[in-house]
Amino acid sequence: MNNQNSTPNYTFALIVVFIVCFLIGFITTMNNSMIAFCSEAFNLTAQQGQYVNSAFYGAYLLAIPFSLLMSKIGYKGTLILGLAVSGIGFVINSLGISAAISAQANVYAVFLGSMCLVAMGVVMLQNVANPYVMVLGKPEKGAFRMTLSQALNSVATTVAPIFITSVILAGETPAPELVPSPFMGLGIFTLIICLILVFLKLPKIDEGKQSEEFHQHPAEKSSVFAYPHVWLGALGIFMYMGVEIGVPSMLPYRFQQLGINNSDIVTSYLAFYWGGMMVGRFVGAGILTKFKPRVLLSACVSLGALCILLSLLFEDSMFGIWLMLAAGLFHSVMWPLIFNLGLMHLGRHTKAASGIINTGVIGAAILMPIMGAVVDITGVIIAMCIMFVYYAYIFWFCNWGSYIGLGDRKLLAQ
Repeated sequence: MNNQNSTPNYTFALIVVFIVCFLIGFITTMNNSMIAFCSEAFNLTAQQGQYVNSAFYGAYLLAIPFSLLMSKIGYKGTLILGLAVSGIGFVINSLGISAAISAQANVYAVFLGSMCLVAMGVVMLQNVANPYVMVLGKPEKGAFRMTLSQALNSVATTVAPIFITSVILAGETPAPELVPSPFMGLGIFTLIICLILVFLKLPKIDEGKQSEEFHQHPAEKSSVFAYPHVWLGALGIFMYMGVEIGVPSMLPYRFQQLGINNSDIVTSYLAFYWGGMMVGRFVGAGILTKFKPRVLLSACVSLGALCILLSLLFEDSMFGIWLMLAAGLFHSVMWPLIFNLGLMHLGRHTKAASGIINTGVIGAAILMPIMGAVVDITGVIIAMCIMFVYYAYIFWFCNWGSYIGLGDRKLLAQ
C-alpha cells in the first residue's frame, strides 16, 4: 500500500457539491423569475410582487443558527437535511395551493409561506456549499473553485426562467392553477437526490489543519466574532443581492415603460441575464488563473455599474434593456469573490463564518421591497439609481474593508 503523503483527491466530493450548487441556483432563480408570474396571476402592485423575494430571502435570517447546526451534524448531514426541507417545501406548495384554490383561500399567502420553507432548505445547502468548496483543495485556489462552482450554479439560473415559461406557463395566461404539478415534480426530484446522498460517502475536512498549511495564514483568533472582515463581507453580500436581484426584479417595470406587460416575454428575457452570468463565471474562473481576485472584482463592479448607468440613459428603448441585461456578465463573479474574501484566513472558524456571511442574503428580502415601493412612488429609473450605493460599498469592501483586522495588507493582498 502506498503510504506516501499526498494531496487528498476531492474530485468526487466536489462533483457532489457542484450538483448541489446547480440545485441552489435553479431554485433561487426560479423563485425570482416567478415575480412577473405572480404579479399578473394575483394582480399585485410592484411592492407586493417583491414579497416573493422577501419570503424566500428572509429565510437567510436563519443562516447563523443553521451554521451552528452544521458544526454539530457536519457537511453531509446538513446537505441531507437541506435537501429534505426544500423537497418537502415544494410538496407542501403543490398540495397547499391546490387546497387553497378549492377552499377559495388566499393562494398567494400559501405560495409565499411554502417558498419560505423551500428557502430554509436552500440556506442549509448554501451554508454547506460555500465553505466546503473552499476547503476541498488548496486554500490559495479557493477563489477559483468558488467561481467554478458558481459558474455551474449559473447554468441552473439560465435554465430556471426557461422552466417557468415552457413548463409552468406553457403558453397559458398566468394563474395559480399552473403551479401545483411542476412544483410536485421538483419536490419529488429533490427528495430523490436527498435519498441518494444518504448512501454516499463524503470526506471529513479539518479546516484548521488545512489553513495552517497556507503560508499566508495569520495567527488564528479565538472566535469568529473577532474577525471584522467577516461581518463586512456579510454586508458585502447584503449589498450584492441588491445588484444581482435588482436587475431581474426591476426588469418587468422597465418593460412596462415600453408598453410591454406580457410576463411570458419578460421571463424569457431573464434567460439572457442569467446566461450572461453563466458565461461570466466560466470566463472568470479562467481569468482567476492569471489575475488576482481583487483586481477582477474591482473591474467587474466598475463595468457592472457602467452598464446600469448607460441603461438608464437609454430608458425609452430596447437598447437600454439589453444594457441592463449585459450587467449580468459582470455581476457573475461578484458573489464568489466577495464570499472568498470574507472567508479568508479563518481556519476552524470557516463554518461559522459561512453562516454569518450567508445572512447577508437577506439583502434581497429587504432591498427589493424598498426598491419596489420606490417604483410605485417615483418610477423604476429612480429605484434603479439606488443600485449605485450597492456598487460603491462592494468596491470599498474589495479594496479596503476585506483587509480590516487581518494585519499586514501587503502580505494578505490576493
